[in-house]
Amino acid sequence: MAAASTTRPAPFGAIATYKVVTLFSALATTLSTWNDARVTRNSLGKLSDRELDDIGLCRGDIEMIAQSRA
Repeated sequence: MAAASTTRPAPFGAIATYKVVTLFSALATTLSTWNDARVTRNSLGKLSDRELDDIGLCRGDIEMIAQSRA
């Protein structure tokens, strides 16, 4: 019994389409991450120093927290 190769090339444009979809997916992920950090930064920035102290933070911690949560 002989083995036959059944592989065939991808249809025309399939690889380009995949790369475009991947690019938009990565862009959406990046925008979502940036927005999450922005919302966190804004929310923590609205708190008073006393409120930040109550949760164990200071103003200098806000950027670090925003980046680590995103």
